[in-house]
Amino acid sequence: MSEALNQLVITALEDLKGQNIVQLDVRELSDVMDTLIIASGTSSRHARSMASNLVEESKKQGHRPIGVEGIDAGDWVLVDYGDTVVHVMQQETRDFYELEKLWSMKPAGRE
Repeated sequence: MSEALNQLVITALEDLKGQNIVQLDVRELSDVMDTLIIASGTSSRHARSMASNLVEESKKQGHRPIGVEGIDAGDWVLVDYGDTVVHVMQQETRDFYELEKLWSMKPAGRE
C-alpha cells in the first residue's frame, strides 16, 4: 500500500507543477516512517495549492492524512500519512533546512 500511496503523492504534486520532487527511503533512519517525500513550490500560494491537491486526490483514493500542518502559512506544509510523510516547501525554506541532507545522515550507533 505504501508504494501505491507514494506514487499517488508524487503524481498529485506533479499535477500542480511541483518542483524538485524527491522520495527518500528512511526506514534505516526512523522508527516512525518509511518514506519522506519533499517537493518545492514557487510561492506560498503554490505550496498551499499543491498540498491541498495532494490531500484531495489522496482522499479520493481512500488515503486520509493523519494530519496536515502549515497549510495556512504555506512556506512549509507537512502532510502526514503515517508511513509516508510529505513536505511541500518554498525553495528558500527548503534550502535553509536541507531536509535531504539531514535525512541522509546515519545516527550515531547505527552502522
